[in-house]
Amino acid sequence: MLINRQLGEKIRDIAGKMPVVSITGPRQSGKTTLAKQIFPDYEYANLENPLTRQFARDNPFRFLQQSERGIVIDEAQHLPELFSYIQVHVDNTRRNGEIILTGSQNFLLMEKITQSLAGRVAIFNLLPFSVRELAGTSYEQKDAFAYIYRGLFPRIYDQQAPPDVFYPSYIQTYVERDVRQVQSIGDLAAFERFLQLCAGRVGQIFNQSALANETGVSAPTIARWMSVLQTGFVTYLLPPFFKNFNKRITKTPKLYFYDTGLACSLLRIRSAAELDQHFARGALFENFIINEVMKNLLNKGVRPDLYFWADSTGNEIDLLVSQGQRLYPLEIKSADTLRPDFFKNLELFQKLSGTAPDDCYLVYQGTENQDRTNGKVRNWQALPEF
Repeated sequence: MLINRQLGEKIRDIAGKMPVVSITGPRQSGKTTLAKQIFPDYEYANLENPLTRQFARDNPFRFLQQSERGIVIDEAQHLPELFSYIQVHVDNTRRNGEIILTGSQNFLLMEKITQSLAGRVAIFNLLPFSVRELAGTSYEQKDAFAYIYRGLFPRIYDQQAPPDVFYPSYIQTYVERDVRQVQSIGDLAAFERFLQLCAGRVGQIFNQSALANETGVSAPTIARWMSVLQTGFVTYLLPPFFKNFNKRITKTPKLYFYDTGLACSLLRIRSAAELDQHFARGALFENFIINEVMKNLLNKGVRPDLYFWADSTGNEIDLLVSQGQRLYPLEIKSADTLRPDFFKNLELFQKLSGTAPDDCYLVYQGTENQDRTNGKVRNWQALPEF
C-alpha cells in the first residue's frame, strides 16, 4: 500500500515557484520514493553509484540536461563540486522545479546549498511516517507503544521488516558508513557505546561531561559525536525556553531521538509489552509525542520552533510550541488515566507567562478529549493542530 506523504503537497506547490528543491532527512525515511512519486517523468540519478558520480563529475552540464523535464539527484552531497554547476544551469534555464536534490547527511548537504544555491532552493525535511499519515490505513496501530517500539520508518510497514532485524542493520550501516563520511572516528566501539548511552538518556538534560566519563572519551569528543548524530538525523537537542519568568531556569538542552524505534533497539527492548515496566517508558512516550508535533509542522512546510521549559525547583513543561508571539505549552503523560496533579505545571506556567488556558494542552496515553478550565486534554491520537 502506497502511503500518501503529507509533505508531498507542499513540495509539489513550491516546485512551481523555485528552481531547486532539496529534500533531506534520515536514511530510509522515504525521500527517494517521495521524489519519484511527485516527479515521475524526471530523470533519476543516484550519486552513490560510482559510474553515475563519474558521469556527473566529467560532464556536469550534460548530466544536468539529461531530461527536458528535470532531474532527481539522490545523495547529492557525494559530489560537492556539482552544486556550482547547478547554480549556473538553473540561472541559464530559469525554469522552476527543474532540480530535485535529496540527501541524508544534512550538514554536508546544507553546507553546499548555502554556499552555491542560496536564494534558488527550497529546503524540506522528511522524517519517517507520522501517526497522521498512517491513520485509516492497514498499518494503523491502536496502541501508542506499538508505534514507539516499532518506530515509523517506512520499511517497517510497507516491507514488513521486523524491528529486531531492521534497526541493528540500520545502526551498523550508519556507524560504518555515514559516520565516517562526516568525521574520522577511531574507536567505533566507543561510538556505539555512546549511542546506547544516548538512548538511555532520552528526555534528559544533555550532560556532556557525564557521557564523556561513561564512554571513556573527552568532552570535546562527545560534542563532536553529538553533532554527527544530529547531522545524520539520529538525535536532536531540544533547546530550553530562555525567557525568565522571575525564576532561575534551565539553560541546557534535552536529548531526543528522531525515531523511538531506533532508541528502543539501542535499549535492547524486544517488544512493545516490555515498555509497560521499562524505566524509559515515560521518556519514550514524551519523545514520541514531540516527534509527532515536529512532523506535523514539517509536513506543512513549517519550520518547528520547539522548546521545553524548566526552573531550578523541578517545575517543567515538556514542550513549548512557539508561533509568533503565542506559546502553546504541552504536558505529556504516558498514563492511561487522568489525575488532577497532571495540570500542576500547566497552571504554574499560566501564572508565570500569562498564557491562556485555551492554549495549554495535556497530551496523554488515554482516550478522552476534553476542554477544561485549566487546559485542553487530548489523547495521543488527537494531537493539537498548530
